[in-house]
Amino acid sequence: MNHSKAIDYLLENGREVIQYRLHKEILKDLSKAEEETLLEKVMQTPNYKLLERYVKPNGYIGIGMHSWEKFKETELQDGESAARLLANYAIPKDCAIVKNFISALRDDKVLEEEFSYYNPEIARFQNRFLGLNNGGGLMVVLYTCQALLGYGDDDAVRPFVETSFKAFESLLRIKALEDITKYNPNAKRKYNYPYIEHDVYFPCQYHLETLANTQSWRTDESVGKMIEAVNYHDQIMKPDSNMHVKIGSRYYAPLWAYVRPFTAYEANQAGTVAQRKTLTSLARVGGNRIDVVRKSAEVVEEALSKEGYLKIDFESSYKKQRYRAGLKYPGPYSEVALEPDHKTDTALWCELTFWGVQFLDIINNFKICT
Repeated sequence: MNHSKAIDYLLENGREVIQYRLHKEILKDLSKAEEETLLEKVMQTPNYKLLERYVKPNGYIGIGMHSWEKFKETELQDGESAARLLANYAIPKDCAIVKNFISALRDDKVLEEEFSYYNPEIARFQNRFLGLNNGGGLMVVLYTCQALLGYGDDDAVRPFVETSFKAFESLLRIKALEDITKYNPNAKRKYNYPYIEHDVYFPCQYHLETLANTQSWRTDESVGKMIEAVNYHDQIMKPDSNMHVKIGSRYYAPLWAYVRPFTAYEANQAGTVAQRKTLTSLARVGGNRIDVVRKSAEVVEEALSKEGYLKIDFESSYKKQRYRAGLKYPGPYSEVALEPDHKTDTALWCELTFWGVQFLDIINNFKICT
């Protein structure tokens, strides 16, 4: 498939991070010296320089992880946001900032200190291994960040990789969400959703991202099972479902649990950045054998063939303003913007177009093992 118009659009209009990733990952046309030059430009961008301010002597970056707003100067002053920026900026895993961060994420003494800034976080750290099977615990985030940074196939993370696969595989043993949830109609809670116990398997975004960024789980059989589970998921999940995880006597929202069907990309629609992030991860674990990936790829393919770039037809200036605001900093449920600012529509279209080109490239080059 020829997307030369889209490539030309990005080469002409994309800024530092897009140029770096486009050449490194898709065009694959860089010499070592050229790659180092482009990487240095990435490291001079405003958000990267801001992130460097939050690096601590022990290697940890920011305050906690998936942390409390009132303790942060910006969204980047958070361990998860830092990991996502480093991953989306394609900072090599052997760079000191990444290696030192990984060391901190694997040091219990460092972590105990980093999660002592607020009493609820102390309890969260103490219970960090609960909820691994469904996205209800802190270690889910800690493990996923390591996978995003290129360390997910290490022995330290591999058990969670296996857990992540089991979470998706578990879908094949149920006919509906109600098969694994409990419900107390008399509970006095603001959001009285059905719930599962902390040890019940159920997939979430963090499980998917871990699998998307690792290789140790991949065999013909396991990838086939993953594809079957994802496609089956969309047959049995309802579009209005909600769920909590019970840990001890408390109920928590699992980390982006997949209680609703996946949705395909629609041309010229804003959708959500989270949706595109999910589609990218789905493409990495199953290529176009996953139904929602194949449907999305057809839409992206047609749009790029016609116009050479992806765009959004915003319903109002307010919605465009809100969309731009959502790209300012990375977060658990958004994503890291690649352009340094979005003052022009062209910058927005570059974000979308790079995603579209990357998405199709992942599908076209999908292999069970690399």
